[in-house]
Amino acid sequence: MLKLNATWRADLMAGAVVAVLLIPQSLAYAMLAGLPPQVGLYASLLPLLAYAALGSSPVLGLGPVAVLALMIAQALGGLPAGVSPTEGALVLAAEVGLVLALAALLRLDALASLLSLPALRGFENGATLMIAAGQLPVLLGSAAAGFTLPDLLVSAVHGGWGPASTAWGGLAIVLLLASRRVGSRLLARLAPLLLLIAAMALSALTPAARNVAQVGALPSLALPLGLPLLDAALWLQLLPAAALVALMGFVSSLAVSESLAQRRGEKLSPAAEMRGLAAANLVASVSGGMPVAGSFSRSILLHEAGSRSRWSLVFVAVFMFLAMLLLAEPLAHLPKPVLAATIVVAVLGGFSLQPYREAWRYARAEGLLMLAVTAAVLLWSIGLALALGVVGSVALLIQRTARPHVARIGRVPGTQHYRNVERYAVECRAEVVGLRVDESLVFTNARGLGDAVLARVREHRERVGAPARVLMLMAPVNHIDVSGLTALQELHATLAAEGLRLEFSEVKGPVLDRLQAVGWLERYDVSLYLSHHEGIQAGEHALRPSLADHDAPGQL
Repeated sequence: MLKLNATWRADLMAGAVVAVLLIPQSLAYAMLAGLPPQVGLYASLLPLLAYAALGSSPVLGLGPVAVLALMIAQALGGLPAGVSPTEGALVLAAEVGLVLALAALLRLDALASLLSLPALRGFENGATLMIAAGQLPVLLGSAAAGFTLPDLLVSAVHGGWGPASTAWGGLAIVLLLASRRVGSRLLARLAPLLLLIAAMALSALTPAARNVAQVGALPSLALPLGLPLLDAALWLQLLPAAALVALMGFVSSLAVSESLAQRRGEKLSPAAEMRGLAAANLVASVSGGMPVAGSFSRSILLHEAGSRSRWSLVFVAVFMFLAMLLLAEPLAHLPKPVLAATIVVAVLGGFSLQPYREAWRYARAEGLLMLAVTAAVLLWSIGLALALGVVGSVALLIQRTARPHVARIGRVPGTQHYRNVERYAVECRAEVVGLRVDESLVFTNARGLGDAVLARVREHRERVGAPARVLMLMAPVNHIDVSGLTALQELHATLAAEGLRLEFSEVKGPVLDRLQAVGWLERYDVSLYLSHHEGIQAGEHALRPSLADHDAPGQL
């Protein structure tokens, strides 16, 4: 009982802390998406309960998020006449939920891997910069607008600016940045809410915000339960955007929840995450909300505040509902430049050039992909940038696996360990070519297997002596598809034509089961050894040192 009470107290406290952060973010991200502010509040209530029932992470802070808000704004930019952005957002949320539900039903959660981490980081950073740039007109009291930097710059020429709005927005940014430097985590977390309350009070009680745009009167904050607009043409128009929002929402949410699960030593179910996110978006579509996903800042806050179960999300929803009841009238006096300032400071706080530098140093192709996706978000469009990220990720994967890595290996003197002859001083038997296949044999690389093996056989013949056998260490091979099996058959025939016998060592159980199911080893008379050392020792010739150059001993 004591443990249960402690869990509830921790979840209650975490819920209260996150609700404080979620209030200004919900308002700001709804405005960023071009929607009425109350839509963000609606999206932060019942969707949390739906995720809490079906999700698996106790710390995923679900709700409106900045990147999705930008995608939503672009998706709702070309709605048919007579359809309001609010109605479009409900349809979009419903479609996002249905796409995720169908993906969960078909067990397609593994599709999240189609978007590599460099592509995801490039997309998020590009969206971050675009969000901040998009809020500059609001901060400056300008009429400029646009979803890409070129559009924004063109419209800024004739957009003008307002000194009063600039003063409010600039002061808000200064205060928010100062709160982060005082060293108090609590103050930094509460600063956006305290700033909004102070701004509402000044605007309502003094003439200080007379020439500054305000949120304006809100309708009654009662959950507008009901089905989204049932218009086939509208649903068809928004479906491509919904698929992109669903992919981005799931990938980013899973990245957040998995990273925190590793920190907490917990297990996470990607399938449950997809179901929870699908349910949350479907509920948002019938409760006046907008598409939702996991937020990194709120999730970190839930983790640091001590959340122990998904009950903390229930408490977040409860506190949000109380806030809706208490803040309906004051929100009308909130200056828009202050709300824009909270967005700019929040999103730029997570921007860093470090991922670009690290990716460039480690793998230039992936660094270029990250830069290309960021540039596409800023200069092109959200949808095409996301498509570029997926296509680029798949292309790099195919490029890396198009030719299987086959290493010629020899025995480290005095041991039973076998290593690459190009990296170690090793011993090789003249009559057997020891090879290690370092990848699964599948359709993307099967065509290159024969050439790679024959190149190593020629190298062995030139440097060590004429072989009679080719012994392939198969431990790194996790899967052989039909294309890979055909490549092995062709390799067997090619080696046989040169008087060489093909043999395997250390074949993994699942791979061996497939080979035995079709009688492949028996049909082609391929010997199988439990260990590579055992296969090497099957020959009788004396050991001879490998003449291959080697460097950096100790590297794999």
